[in-house]
Amino acid sequence: MTDSIRWGILSTANIGIKRVIPAIKKATNGTVHAIASRNYERASEVASQFDIPVVHGSYEDLLADNTVDAIYIPLPNSLHMEWAIKCAQAGKPTLCEKPVASNATEAQKMVDAFADAEILFAEAFMYRFHPQNQRAREMVTEGAIGDPHIMNASFCFRLTDEENIRLSRELAGGALMDVGCYCVNAMRFITGEEPTKAAAFARVGADNGVDEDVTGILEFPSGMRGHFDASLRTFRVHTYEVRGTRGRLLLPTSFVPDPTQPTTIHYWHDDSYEVIEIDPVDHYQLMVEDFADALINNRAPRFAPQDAVHNMQAIDKLLASAGVR
Repeated sequence: MTDSIRWGILSTANIGIKRVIPAIKKATNGTVHAIASRNYERASEVASQFDIPVVHGSYEDLLADNTVDAIYIPLPNSLHMEWAIKCAQAGKPTLCEKPVASNATEAQKMVDAFADAEILFAEAFMYRFHPQNQRAREMVTEGAIGDPHIMNASFCFRLTDEENIRLSRELAGGALMDVGCYCVNAMRFITGEEPTKAAAFARVGADNGVDEDVTGILEFPSGMRGHFDASLRTFRVHTYEVRGTRGRLLLPTSFVPDPTQPTTIHYWHDDSYEVIEIDPVDHYQLMVEDFADALINNRAPRFAPQDAVHNMQAIDKLLASAGVR
């Protein structure tokens, strides 16, 4: 392996075009080498837009391409398991868009397939790589707010396109799967624990059958409780706060911050208040660089694949409680 890997993009989904392909192009250890779509003309358009040298008219052709070192999967949730396992069978290290699967059973099959093949696999939860979230976790772990008791998280935005895949039950859409998964992951990320109890309430779309709004509660072994809300129908917000016995942290733009702007952690402790400013960074770039570095240096990814299964287990419990699945 050289000091730079050649990525293959499996589909022309928007998240890849808007976020991940530009991030790989900025990365210090990777290039976008190939892209595939079931529509060759569409793949050619994207390739021309981003100067991608190789175009494939099928996903199978991309997996058979020996010049591709790793695959990024931005497909709809319901297709993750099928194509991730095919990547494992083809011997391709794979970064799969979040949430990693439709449910925990699928997620475990995916993780097992890569483990059996001894091939690198990771879930693309990019927010975890942002220094503001790393700093927040360090502060909580080091006791900056005392014993954490309560965490609140919100991730909402308003969809107006009724044909959007996020509103498709067949494609495993819904607010919890699309944006609530960040809230669940953030609570697990900050605490370093797995929830023991889960409860949720959802507003289900009359025509689409997915949770358009969901509110949930998670309880952790330490006693901390997390509340969250996620929506595909309300005004945008992406934030979380952690409150403890001696202080409070608030991250106003926690999940999808502007990579060109600094972020802030608001910190109340005892009788003091301070704002910690974090320099601008592209957390998608940090994510793809970490995956490439793990592949180049034959090391484990920064976040273990099994973490993706644990996240799906929590989501499954919440969906069951809400009566959605």
